[in-house]
Amino acid sequence: MGYAYDYSGMTREETGQGSQIILIFLICLLFVYLLLSALYESYILPWAVLASLPVGLAGVFVFLEIFGASHGIVNNIYVQISLIMLIGLLAKNAILIVEYAIQRRQQGQSIVEAAINGAVARLRPILMTSFAFICGLLPLMFASGAGSIGNRSIGISAVGGMLVGTLIGVMVIPTLYILFQMLQERISGKKVKAAKK
Repeated sequence: MGYAYDYSGMTREETGQGSQIILIFLICLLFVYLLLSALYESYILPWAVLASLPVGLAGVFVFLEIFGASHGIVNNIYVQISLIMLIGLLAKNAILIVEYAIQRRQQGQSIVEAAINGAVARLRPILMTSFAFICGLLPLMFASGAGSIGNRSIGISAVGGMLVGTLIGVMVIPTLYILFQMLQERISGKKVKAAKK
């Protein structure tokens, strides 16, 4: 018969590089962890940021299931690019809350007060930047015509991840900060004295 088949274009790239995407994600997370360890001067507190990322990344797959299934959008290269981008954007929101909570803890507030006050202080800027980003991606999410699959893939995954990561993250991040700050103080033995009123 003499017939054979071969992949071409984007499919060839995906099949050839499929195993490398896990390595890329691990390297991204490692860089974020090392940078945060240097910023916080701690190996424990960066986990408050990293542990909040799966919430937003889960939103990608929820939105793909809701909005992408009818258009045949699956976990393609565009979705994977969105996931890498969201690691940075969602980490930025978590870093803002944790950084302000750390400052308030150093001023003598209790861990819970520091977490709540840090989240309240950064809530408006986080919501403003996140929703501006989401509104900017809506045209991609509802794209039509030539190249619409790629545009929709990026739009749906980025909007889903950012929306879920922002709405749920502002509640999850202070909780994670409380847990990891308590662990940090228990291991290091350093306690911050309460501020005098």
